[in-house]
Amino acid sequence: MTFNDNARIDTGKVSKRSGARRGGIIAGGGGIVALLLVFGSQMLGVNLMPFAPVVDQLISGSSLSGERTEALPGCETGADANDDAECRMAATADSLDRYWEGQVDGYRSPADVVLYDGQTQSGCGTASSATGPFYCPSDQAIYLDVAFFDMLSGDYGASDGSLAQMYVLAHEWGHHISNLIGTLQQAGRETGPASGSVRLELQADCFAGAWVKDASTVTDDAGVPFLQPVTQQQIADAMSAAAAVGDDHIMESAGVEVNPERFTHGTSEQRQRWFQAGYRSGPAACGTFDVPASEL
Repeated sequence: MTFNDNARIDTGKVSKRSGARRGGIIAGGGGIVALLLVFGSQMLGVNLMPFAPVVDQLISGSSLSGERTEALPGCETGADANDDAECRMAATADSLDRYWEGQVDGYRSPADVVLYDGQTQSGCGTASSATGPFYCPSDQAIYLDVAFFDMLSGDYGASDGSLAQMYVLAHEWGHHISNLIGTLQQAGRETGPASGSVRLELQADCFAGAWVKDASTVTDDAGVPFLQPVTQQQIADAMSAAAAVGDDHIMESAGVEVNPERFTHGTSEQRQRWFQAGYRSGPAACGTFDVPASEL
């Protein structure tokens, strides 16, 4: 989607971390099992990690040093958001926060949206850009390295359009909404095509679509809409991102057998379909925990 050039961005919802160095590493064949357990039970998001060679990039026993937290400079207007990926994430966060405030009783913003460079520490452990963006329930914060977008388009075939990127943050925000309304607590730790984890991920996709439906009506403090009306090409960009992070597509891209019993996020088709459900009908259509397995 395209931001209106004169919309004003409140960057207070995001922080930027950079300069971290890792000390310590867990090696050995058991590492990937531990990583899967950590990611599956604590981190919720666009997960490419279990099927990619990045075992040394998410290490729960690591320590970080030299990390700096700073403000996000140069992100003041919609024009800045159209030109820069980090500014785009800050503006998207501002729009998402204002949208969901009007949708959820007792709404609370995420504690932070952390834009990090390379790796950072979260309440769910140490993460890197290779793990993908995620929501950490422990600290109710979202973590995202914009370098992930290059991986998503270059390695997994997603569009590099703006809404493909904004969909990712909207999906993570969806996990925060699930946390607030209590469905996140229903997910459990099982895997499989009708598992709670799949239902949770599809709900986040649906919530992302619900925001896109009404995003052009969300305004800044001066009443200026953040975003121009969405185009069909931009919807196609978001659909390409949703398809890229389907369990079946990620497994195929990694050259492993597609095994539905290992699904944690849903198929490409499911992720697109639930995004479209939210886009057509809003948050009320996102009851993924209320439908039988045959309707997921």
